[in-house]
Amino acid sequence: MILAGDIGGTHTRLALFEKSGSYSLVTEMKYKSREYDSLEAIIHQFLAEKKKKVVSACIGIAGPVRSGISQATNLAWMVDSKRLADVLGLSEVHLLNDLEANAYGTKVLKDSEIAVLHPGQKQKGNQALIAAGTGLGEAGIYWDGVDHRPFATEGGHADFAPRNKLEIDLLLFLKKKFGHVSYERVVSGPGLYSIYQFLIESGREAASPEVDEAILNTDPPRVISEYSSKDKACSAATDCFLSLYGAEAGNMALKFLAIGGMYVGGGIAPILFERMKKGAFHSAFVDKGRFTDLLHSIPIYVIMNDNAALLGAAYYARNQMEGNRP
Repeated sequence: MILAGDIGGTHTRLALFEKSGSYSLVTEMKYKSREYDSLEAIIHQFLAEKKKKVVSACIGIAGPVRSGISQATNLAWMVDSKRLADVLGLSEVHLLNDLEANAYGTKVLKDSEIAVLHPGQKQKGNQALIAAGTGLGEAGIYWDGVDHRPFATEGGHADFAPRNKLEIDLLLFLKKKFGHVSYERVVSGPGLYSIYQFLIESGREAASPEVDEAILNTDPPRVISEYSSKDKACSAATDCFLSLYGAEAGNMALKFLAIGGMYVGGGIAPILFERMKKGAFHSAFVDKGRFTDLLHSIPIYVIMNDNAALLGAAYYARNQMEGNRP
């Protein structure tokens, strides 16, 4: 039995996978991360409920991992792989950045779990993965001549680079609130809400009472996404968000020379997939001057299975346990 985890600022997901020919999902639970003071507390509860013995474990966490330790970026948790190993009675627990786990997940996803946003050209080479959710995650996937090998980055925290007057004004608006403005401040769930607030407060759009009331009663980014097809301010915020998302995905494609394909993961892309197909994302992705033709050649895939990180963590643990290179 393998324990796999996906630790985010909003939710923590834990799952058990069992070998029966290949490894299959046995059970999965989702917890609200901020209702617990540690990952260990959630694991204790999960295993007490499931009454299963774990022989291997891999956890993906939204934050940099150094020497088996990670301070979660959007959560007040310090996660230590050695302490987790003690809790589970194992000699070792594997701790990965969550986007690295997602990247491993692309190795086991079915074709039906990946939607093609832009077909591009099939070609061997590096790939990249970008994922907006509570934060913005980015991972590289290099081609070693035989297989694709994921590696973690914290590229989502690099400086936000505005491309026009609207985005320059957005940058100045956010600098007053945050000081440093990273791409995560605009390409994430909270980033979508910040864009909406900027458009309203700058007078570029007008808020509707219906949207204001919905925002007070539920998750603002979800409200903006849901109203994007029927409210002018929400539509403008969503289009701006998708353009920024595409621009940063294009930046990644250039930096990693990801001619083998760009994956878009996270919780937001599947919700906005139909709107993404209208073009704001891809037109910003390819808008790179002399390298526009190169960007046009890169396939773009949207991961529709929100369990990709769990599947990737289980894949990594399985290969480590069996002595194979993941």
